[in-house]
Amino acid sequence: MINNIMIAGVGGQGLVLMTKVLSQAAFNDGYDVKTNDVIGLAQRGGMIWGSVRFGEKIFSPNIRAGEADILMGVESLEALRWSHLLKQGGKIILNNAIVYPTIIQQGKAEYPIEEIANLKNTYDVLELDAVALATEVGNKQMANVVMLGVLSNFLPFKQESWESAIKLNLKESLHKLNIEAFNRAKLIK
Repeated sequence: MINNIMIAGVGGQGLVLMTKVLSQAAFNDGYDVKTNDVIGLAQRGGMIWGSVRFGEKIFSPNIRAGEADILMGVESLEALRWSHLLKQGGKIILNNAIVYPTIIQQGKAEYPIEEIANLKNTYDVLELDAVALATEVGNKQMANVVMLGVLSNFLPFKQESWESAIKLNLKESLHKLNIEAFNRAKLIK
C-alpha cells in the first residue's frame, strides 16, 4: 500500500523540515520513501509545498490529483490551493493561523475565507491552531512539529521513529522542547 501526503504552506513555516522529519520517520520504520519539495518562492513569502510518498516500493515522489491521503495545510489558503490532490474522503490537517500572502497584503486579491470553510463539506478536516500550541510549549516556531504530532495519529510509524527523525533534523539543544511539542500535539485527534 502506498501512502501519499502533501504539505502546503508559505515561506518561513518550516515546511522543508516537516518533509525531512516525515520522510525520515517513514524510512526509520522500514518504508521506501520518495519526497520532493519546492522552496524557490520561500524567500519571497510565496507558496511552498512538499510531497512524501511511502510504502513497500515507491517509484516517484509526485502525487497525482485525487491520490493524496492527507493534506497538511500549514497555511489555510495553501491547503485550499492543493486540495484537488486529495482523494475522496481524504483528510486535511489545517493550521488555522493565517499568513496573508503578498498578493493579499497588496490588496490585489481577497483572502478566500468562505472557500476554505467549505473544505469541510468535501473532506475530513481537523483544524487546529498550531502556533498557539507551540507557544504554550515554549516557542511558536515549533508549530511545524506540532502539525507533525497531529499527523502522527494517522500514520503507522512507531514513536521511536518519530523521535529519532526529530533528533536527526534539529540541533540537540532543540530536541527536548520539540519532542514535548510533538507529544502534546498527539492528543489532538
